[in-house]
Order: sequence, then structure tokens, then C-alpha cells
Amino acid sequence: MALNIKLLLARFVEEASKHCDNLEKELLALETGGFSKEILDSVFRTAHTIKGTARMLKLTIISEVAHRMEDFLELLRNGQNSFSKESMDSLLKGVDTIRLLIADVAAGTPLPESLPPVCFELEQLLSKDKVPEGCQANPSKSIQEPELEVRKRAAAHHDFVQIRAERLDELIQLMGEMVSFQYRKKQQTKMMHDIMLLSASSLEFVSCHNGAQAAHRHKELADSLNAMHNQLRKLQDSLRNDAVIENLLTTDLQERSLKIRMLPISTVFDKINRVVRDLARTTHKEIEFEVEGGDTELDRKIIEQLGDCLLHMVRNAVDHGIELPQNRIRAGKSPRGIIHLAATYDAGGVTITLSDDGAGISIDDLKAAAIKKQLLTEEAANKLTETELLDLIFLPGFSTSSIITDISGRGVGMNVVRQTITENLKGFVRLQTRTGQGTTFLLKVPITLALSHMLIVTAANQTFAVPAYSVEEVIMLPASQVIDIIGKRALRVREQIVPLEELESILGCPQAIPHERKELLIILLTSGAQRLGVIVDAVISEADMVIKSLPSAIQHCALISGFTVGSNDEIISVLGVSALMRQINENKITASKGLGIEPQKQHKTILVVDDSANTRDIVKNILESYGYQVDLAEDGIVAIEKTGKKIYDAVITDVERPNYDGFSLTLHLRQDERYRQIPVIIVTSREKMEDKRRGIEVGANAYIVKGAFDQNNLLETVRNLIG
Repeated sequence: MALNIKLLLARFVEEASKHCDNLEKELLALETGGFSKEILDSVFRTAHTIKGTARMLKLTIISEVAHRMEDFLELLRNGQNSFSKESMDSLLKGVDTIRLLIADVAAGTPLPESLPPVCFELEQLLSKDKVPEGCQANPSKSIQEPELEVRKRAAAHHDFVQIRAERLDELIQLMGEMVSFQYRKKQQTKMMHDIMLLSASSLEFVSCHNGAQAAHRHKELADSLNAMHNQLRKLQDSLRNDAVIENLLTTDLQERSLKIRMLPISTVFDKINRVVRDLARTTHKEIEFEVEGGDTELDRKIIEQLGDCLLHMVRNAVDHGIELPQNRIRAGKSPRGIIHLAATYDAGGVTITLSDDGAGISIDDLKAAAIKKQLLTEEAANKLTETELLDLIFLPGFSTSSIITDISGRGVGMNVVRQTITENLKGFVRLQTRTGQGTTFLLKVPITLALSHMLIVTAANQTFAVPAYSVEEVIMLPASQVIDIIGKRALRVREQIVPLEELESILGCPQAIPHERKELLIILLTSGAQRLGVIVDAVISEADMVIKSLPSAIQHCALISGFTVGSNDEIISVLGVSALMRQINENKITASKGLGIEPQKQHKTILVVDDSANTRDIVKNILESYGYQVDLAEDGIVAIEKTGKKIYDAVITDVERPNYDGFSLTLHLRQDERYRQIPVIIVTSREKMEDKRRGIEVGANAYIVKGAFDQNNLLETVRNLIG
């Protein structure tokens, strides 16, 4: 029987691609972890396997590259040579070269006749004075391409996903159970047919017999109705039980079907490891790349889009974030920077954290870059909160880099990251930074795009769906507990002040009729660092639903991210939570306009310290509406840094937070000669007398309990202390 060479080549492409991934992963493990005989033996066996299979299929050039890798690995195994950065570079180039050649095989492209340049490099490692015949580069077909391009070309011909055998077996077994369940449905159909016959007979008795004849047939009619009632009761019980079974089977089928398309996120993380390694060499930086949660599984469609996003952020972390070794030493850090990438399951989705311990992002540099690019005036830039300034990073063309390189600085990438995460993947991205200490990106994405868990609500006689992973909690609150902040409503949730809005008002529903509510049903939404309380009329249910894209004619409606179909065939709009947050920010009314007050010109500065972004922004808006200049700090360490550089006229701080609570911060300030007489105002939910006493002991000038907090109370306190 003739061999099916196309089938053999397809299998080779699939297996060799896996071997290349394993080779790269184990070579990087050897480079970072030091010599390991077990790993080295595994690398040697993998190279040997590629060589042998390629030789059998007459793929000579692939076999030759693998052969030279194998020869050098043999020297390492025998202790005749040792690892160096140069030798590792050559081995990894060998892997990249094989990947490119595999991509050519998959595409049906003829392989080059001359051996690639990496053969010469590997041969030089084997023997300094032996140059193999034919190891010159082929000028007509260079395969020295960037590593990322190698991956894209290698992956371009593989639009399939591998399924573990046990998962396929589970699905087939479940399919058998579903087929068997159909027998019960057939039996119920037969039972319903019998009931219909009884019903028809009963109707005939009622319509065709009257008088003496009716009396004579009364017993037959009663027996017929009684039999029909018993059959209906049995059918009702059967249907009720089957509904439970069918729900269990359908749920099981849904979960197992979705798992078929799931992949571990390590498929992305492992590739980034190589990128970090190569970029560190290019930028002359020492970087340790840490990975956690690589076994977290996501839909393949999500992982494909996440890869480029994470790559953009990692390149920025290497180029902008991690400092050169000498600069890190001068800053009192280890010369070796750390980039940490982690994934965890979180409330129906997956949170991916990318952090570095580098220089962080300078808020002053952000302002300067925004003004230079004429995105903002200096006056407008000074009015933005820290959260709003950090959001500038996601604008197209925005960059704080002083030079454009092949790694970063073009101002492209981060806007694509936000667009991909928020629009394509229906998630959000959040940024945290601390000057001199590092930057952290938090990405929240759903596990799958096939189905989305939704909270179904109503407002203004319309039904809406809210992504469940954006809902922190649902609250029923008496209207009397709503507080007023510079003319806008807010609520207090565990020491944090959260803006409060009517959903119908945000959406501008034409049916919206102003009405007083004694009790408020509030959905607490989160998107990145922002929180928003949304008032709705009712919460109907939760459900897993298929979300469909908006028609092209209405895709400009940013507040609606898609639509789904309800149980009674009604069209339900899916709300875009990130867009809702942006709408609230755009609709902010300045305090002077909202209250009809002309703010007095002030030149006094106040530092507000609070770990809640919402609370910081609200207090900042209150104080700025009356002319004060405000700086913000998210924790005590940042506050200490800022007070070390600048003398403020007053400091307002909360108590409960990580990194130097309010009492510790106050005590620290009182030990600083410059701040011994500077007013410190503590704002907290702690109302016990011992807490107030402690505030006095550490030197606070005022102690405001959040339960009694309102803007007039805060302003009056500030005016009494600093005028």
C-alpha cells in the first residue's frame, strides 16, 4: 500500500511543533535554573527525535539543524563543554529555524537548498576550526527573522485545537445519556396521546348525551374524567422530574463542550518567557521572569487575542519599567529586575496580573507628555485625578518615552490592548503604579465567549443584561441613607464612597419618569479601579446567555455592547459597564455650576490619602470646587514620599488601608519637624471612643466619622484649620 505522504507530513508538522515548544521551554529552564542532567537528557532526546523523523521524511535541512543541535548537546551531557549565553543563543536560534522550516512544510513551500546560518554557529561551538560544507547563508531565502514572526508563521497554518482523549470520551458518554433520555420523551408523547383520547371521549359524552341518557352515562363520564386527571398528574410529575434531569444533563453537556475549546494559559505564558529573555539581552538588562497560574484554562479564542496584549505590556515592562542594573543599584534595588505574570480564577472570569518592580510611571511625565502633544491644556491636566491621568496611557499615539525604538515608544499598543480587552473580550484593564517601585496591570476577562453569565434587570419598563463578572453585589438600601456629594448622589460601602446613578438616567431612556423611591435596589458595578452604584427597578434573574454583536448600523452605541434573546423572545440589550463608567465621567457637573457657587481662589494645597479611588476623586472634587489645590495618594507609603518632597497646608487621611494606616501616617508626620504644626484630618468609619482617643494621641487635629460625613462637615473642618 502506498504511503500517504501528505498525512505523514501533517503529523510531522503537528508533532515537531510540540517538540519545538518543549525544546524552548527546557532550554530556558536550563539557562535560568542551572545545569540539570534530567532536563539536558530530555532536550537531547527531543532534538534526536526531530532529526530522525525529518530524515525519514527526506526533510534534510531540518534534520541537519537538529543534528548539529544534538551534537552540541552531546558535548554538554559528557561534560566536554559548558553552557554560555552565546551557546544558548545558538541553540534557541536552532529552535526558531526549525519552526520556520516546519511552517514552510505546512504551507507546502519548498525548503531552501542551502543550510541556514545557524548551522555555522552550532558547528563553531563544536569545533572552532571546522566549517561544514554548505553552511553558508542562502541569500535568496534568509530565515533570520524576529522570534515573534517565527511564531506567527508557524501558527498560521494550524486552525485546530487538540482534545485530550478523556474529555472526548466524557462528551461521547454524555451524548449517549442524552440519546437515552429521548426515550423518556417518546413515552411522554405517547402518554399525552392517550390523555387526548380520554379528553375527546369526555367531550363527546358532554355534547352528545342529555336528559335521561345523560344521567345514564354520568358514571362513564365521571370515570373518564377521573382517569384523565390521574394521567395528567402522572404526566406532570414525570415532566417535573425530567426537567430536573434535562437541566443537569444540559449543564454537564455545556461545561464539557466548552472544555473542549479550553487551553491552559501557559500556552501564552511560555512563549512570553522567551520574549523577555531576548529583550533583556537586547536592552542589556537583568530580568527574572516569574510565572504563576499557567494551568488556568481559558477559551482558545480568548487566549489567541490575549497573546498580543500581554506581549505589548511585557515589552513596555522591559523597555520602560525595569531599569538598567547600575540604575537599580543606585536606587537601592537588586540589579536584577522582576517581571511577574499570574493568572487566577475570579468571580466567573480570570484575572491576569502583570507586574514589575521597575521605575513605575511618573504622573508628572504623563502630564507633560499630554500637554506637549496638545491633548490637554496645563489647566485641564492639573484638574485630572491620578486615575484619569493614568488612563491617558491607553490613548492612541500616547507615549512618555523620550525615544522611539524597535521595542517600544511609538505610542501604539496600549490603546489596542484596552480595545481588545474591553470591546472584543468584554473585560476590563486596570493600571496601578508607584514611582520608583513598579507598575501593575490587572486584566479581567471572561472564561469563554461562547456563553456569558448575565444578571437580568429592568429599568424604565425595559429589560437589560449586565455581565455578572462586573457586578460586585446587589444592595437594597433605604433612600434616606443616600448621601449628597457636591450636588450628586453617592452611597457608602464599607468605608468607601461610591457614586450613585439611576440606570434609566444614564441611558437617557425616553420612558424614564422621575419618581421618588423609599427603597433603592442598587447594583454595585466595578470596572478597573472604578465603582458605580446603579439604581434599577428590579432584578429578574441570572442566566448563561449567548451574546450577539450589534448590527453595523448601531455599533456606535457604546453603552450597549451586544444583545441577547430572552425566554419570551424579547430582545435584551447587554450593557457595556466600562462605557457606563466613561459616560458618568463625561456627565460630571462641576460643583460651581451644580451648586451655583463661585469658588474662591485659593493657593493652599491639601494631600488626600485613601485607598479607594472613588473616595479620593470625590474628596478631590469637593475641595477643588472651593478652590483648594489637591494631590492624591493611594496609601501611606506614597503619602510619605509626597510629604517628603513637598509641604502641604493640610493632610486628610483614612485609617483602614495597607502600607501605613492613618494612625501610623499621622505619627510619622508628627515626627517630621516640617509637619509638626500642619493640620491632619482623619476620616474613618471607626467611631469607638478608643479610636478617637488614639487619633488624638498620634496628633490628629480633627477626627471625622464617615457615618456623619458630608461635604459641609469636611469643608467647615478644613476652613477652620487652614482658612
